[in-house]
Amino acid sequence: MEHLSISLPEQKDYSYAYGLAFKLASEQLVKSKDIGGLCGRCGCNCKVEGDKKVIMLEYLNKNYRVTLPEVEIRQMPGGEEVQLRDKILIAHYLVKSKGTPLSGKQITYQELKEGNTYFPTFAKRVIKPLVDTFGKCPEKLIEAAAKLGGIRSDSGDVSVTISAFPRVPVMVVLWKGDEEFPPEGNILFDSTISDYLSTEDITILCQTITWELVQSRKK
Repeated sequence: MEHLSISLPEQKDYSYAYGLAFKLASEQLVKSKDIGGLCGRCGCNCKVEGDKKVIMLEYLNKNYRVTLPEVEIRQMPGGEEVQLRDKILIAHYLVKSKGTPLSGKQITYQELKEGNTYFPTFAKRVIKPLVDTFGKCPEKLIEAAAKLGGIRSDSGDVSVTISAFPRVPVMVVLWKGDEEFPPEGNILFDSTISDYLSTEDITILCQTITWELVQSRKK
């Protein structure tokens, strides 16, 4: 299934661009004739309620309900409103997923399409805040990540794997540093991630994860 994406600027036009991105993804989602197959590729569940189709999926340890043909996305069980940024990620995940089995091979952001080009911004907005927040107390990362469903991994000095979507694991890795070297960090992905999200979506997803982790540490 062809994935329609749009570059999301950070300047004054971002609201329009976000709205257009969601509109395009919604149109593509509604056109899908095999919702069961789509859900199978995404690793989520679907059902029919009257003349509506309902998709249930998990995103960052929370449950979401997507109702078609309206493409109404609500957080469950309370039916809370969802930020447009998250709606776009959910819709893009649904329409782009190829169902590729996880490889177990990890890659860095630089190995993604155009990852080298965008990495300086990615490092500034995703990796640096994590290192600044958890570098001197990396064990706190485990506690913060648990709120996103993260589990401890065995990379670096401290690492956690967060299941952002059913088939999109994201690993956050920290190295403590010493007298000679400052703390460092990185984000690792399964090599199949580009079969589920574009590089732009991966960037926004990781920014969201970083924000959630940093805010959790501050509380």
